[in-house]
Amino acid sequence: MKSISRIAAVAVLLSGSLMLQGCLVGAVVGTTAAVVGTGVKATGAVVGAGVDAVTTSDEETRAKREREQREWEREQRRCEQRQRQGKRC
Repeated sequence: MKSISRIAAVAVLLSGSLMLQGCLVGAVVGTTAAVVGTGVKATGAVVGAGVDAVTTSDEETRAKREREQREWEREQRRCEQRQRQGKRC
């Protein structure tokens, strides 16, 4: 009888330890996934900011075109003034 109870106790301990290993593995995997997920989100934010920095929106393109147009018109007025004074542009 003692040997049967010992065998049963060992079986319970072994099965319990196997179940706990599953819990530990699940906890480690869950923690790792959370850490990796956070890293991916941070990397995505950095990449997104980098893409925004090197791409030009339609509004930015329009503003640049308008700025260049104003500079060209300003230079044309200066040139006309110089020509009226008899100077070259």
